[in-house]
Amino acid sequence: MRRLPAIHDFAAEASDPSRYAALGGDWSLAIADVIGSTRLAAEGRHRDVNFVAAAVVAVLSKAVQVGDDPVACQFGGDGAIAAVPPGREGEARAALTALAHWADEVMDVPLRIGVVPVHALLEQGLEVMAALHDFGKGNCFGLFLGSGVVAADSWVKEDARWRLDPAPGPLPGLEAVSCRWSPVPQRRGTVLCVIIDALEDGPAGLATLARMQAAIESVVPTEVAAPLGSGERLRARWPPSWRALRMEARGGKPGEGVRRVAAALLQSAIMRLLLLFKITLPGFDPEQYKRTMAERSDFRKAAGGPRMVLDVTEDEAVAIERRLAQAAAAGLIRYGTARAKATTITCLVGDLSADQHVHFVDGAELGFWRASIMLKAMKPGAVAQPT
Repeated sequence: MRRLPAIHDFAAEASDPSRYAALGGDWSLAIADVIGSTRLAAEGRHRDVNFVAAAVVAVLSKAVQVGDDPVACQFGGDGAIAAVPPGREGEARAALTALAHWADEVMDVPLRIGVVPVHALLEQGLEVMAALHDFGKGNCFGLFLGSGVVAADSWVKEDARWRLDPAPGPLPGLEAVSCRWSPVPQRRGTVLCVIIDALEDGPAGLATLARMQAAIESVVPTEVAAPLGSGERLRARWPPSWRALRMEARGGKPGEGVRRVAAALLQSAIMRLLLLFKITLPGFDPEQYKRTMAERSDFRKAAGGPRMVLDVTEDEAVAIERRLAQAAAAGLIRYGTARAKATTITCLVGDLSADQHVHFVDGAELGFWRASIMLKAMKPGAVAQPT
């Protein structure tokens, strides 16, 4: 099994294990997360962290892809995870080591990287299920259920056996990452970042996560709480911020920085003019592009349990947090939440003529990372390690 099943209706399907494929022991999980997010956040470098995490998705996806089969790779705000198909572990390792070298040497954003074979997780009774949130035309996000993906992330953080060392190397795909769009302010009250993990493994834990997803949907349908709306509130910034331009300059091959900045300025100016004067070009409608940007944003995902960025009212935020707290008090889950005033966007744009582009969102000032700090604080002990 190489091609993963596709999910099209997140609310109805993303918590249903029957919609996923259980990964066999010949698969691996590639893990990357930013080291020192506290320091970087204190320095106001939140967008640098998001840019590096998006770069991991871009480069890993290209490195481990087999033929035309989409890759299950997921942006996590300050890191990323990918399901590596059989026979592609060497490519995943090479991509990760090159990413870590670039992130440290060029971006001053150190990465912790590693690869965990799924067979090591299965030997500990930890299952990994994967699927693709598929928007068509090759535009997909990876979704993961099961305690194995959470364990793999912990193993890489806690045990050097699973980690890799940085090394210079090529980074195809990196040039597709950008972050030129302005943050989108909340429109309904607050931007709420939510992370949920089950405390019990197996079917019981999965059932708990499904109930938590349903509980959130009962408070507010997550489609209604999409932080980018239908794209109507997206604003093309011109000129892009100096930080966005600097990141793009550092995201290409050595010596291409000036050319990349010039291209970013020109493309942003054209987009701004097209939107301002409501101009449509042959093969490109800027208003339609904004709508598909919002549609292809990863504001809802699963990585063991649900991870969401939602634009909610204050009452809805309180109701969601109350239900999470009740489940945690009952010993069913651990969770983290964080609030933000806006949603940030990092883009991965491939072949626009083929309508290939996806967009990664986070709560402003690293909302996912702040939520993860809360989750870790209520974590009941360490995850089991293989002996």
